[in-house]
Amino acid sequence: MLKKSTGRATLKHRVLSLVKLPDFDKALDKLSKLPPRRVINILIASLCNDDEEVKWKAVSAIGFIVSNIAAKDMEAARTVMRRLMWSLNDESGGIGWGVPEAMGEIMACHEGLAEEFAHILLSYIREDGNYIDYQPLQRGVVWGIGRLAQVRPEILREKDATRLLCPCLGSSDATVRALAAWAMGLLGVEGSRSRLEALLTDNTEVHLYRDRHFGVRRVSEMAREALGSDEVIASKSLIIRRQWTTFKKG
Repeated sequence: MLKKSTGRATLKHRVLSLVKLPDFDKALDKLSKLPPRRVINILIASLCNDDEEVKWKAVSAIGFIVSNIAAKDMEAARTVMRRLMWSLNDESGGIGWGVPEAMGEIMACHEGLAEEFAHILLSYIREDGNYIDYQPLQRGVVWGIGRLAQVRPEILREKDATRLLCPCLGSSDATVRALAAWAMGLLGVEGSRSRLEALLTDNTEVHLYRDRHFGVRRVSEMAREALGSDEVIASKSLIIRRQWTTFKKG
């Protein structure tokens, strides 16, 4: 028993040391060579770590590891997703720190899991769904949606994500507002332009983790980016429509 306990402690120390490496790609490569299910247990436990760097690097690592698991055993990956979902239920007895973020990261890393579970992530901002009203967890949900929107916006658009995100732009929590603006910019701001424009004077600063880096941004900057991104999306759509019209005429 002592030997097993020592082994678990050694692996935990190894995993936590790796997620702190400056070269995170190298860290992920090394993590991929360790027993994946044991690594996942350690990473999930690290989601509630007081060290923000450990928590967020764990989020990124979970996406990578679960995607690798899914490539070999889809049902095992689904089990991880269900475990994360359970931790957000009242019956679990926990709070679910970092869980929505991890779900979003996993789905950003694996298309099949995104197609199966994106609607669950969105349900956490649906008042007729599994709505989470605790703002610190709301931040995680909206971050997870934004992360998924970076890679698979079409899946979210199909599920009416832009409409569901609109109320988040008016949240009393500045981080939720900023993250909602970020996600909107990736999905398209149709129907929410006026709400985003109202945030152009919101100079509240928020701390964000995006693209594996930490930074401080103003809500107004995020809104401005979203409005600018929407113009790019609209231009691309117009070009595609024109090309399609030309093709049909030809």
